[in-house]
Amino acid sequence: MAFESIKKALFPKEESFDGGEEETYETEAKDNGNKMILVEPRAYSESQQIADHLKRRNSVVVNLKRVTADQARRIIDFLSGTLYAIGGDLQKLGNGIYLCTPKNVTVDGRISDEEDKKSKSKIEDEMDF
Repeated sequence: MAFESIKKALFPKEESFDGGEEETYETEAKDNGNKMILVEPRAYSESQQIADHLKRRNSVVVNLKRVTADQARRIIDFLSGTLYAIGGDLQKLGNGIYLCTPKNVTVDGRISDEEDKKSKSKIEDEMDF
């Protein structure tokens, strides 16, 4: 008998469901916190940090004017591989300035490069970008 009373205390009989009121739960949409990050790398070793921003689905503007042409090429190659892996995109904004966007960001419009062809930077002359 003691077992039956413990059983009843722990496992009361389920009441039948009558299909009455529905319970509703309100949740707020989680803020993605997507950001636009501005970066001026001074060495190729900073490429990993830029890639980490992209993996967190943040857009990154990269200014390559503070690195050598060789380092700039290596950074662009590394970021191109990262962007390919995450389905992102790379767009040139100006002399030595690039916009890296993850898959969740769409960029509309285009910046013409007629002006850029006239005033290429030393880095771009060496890189042929």
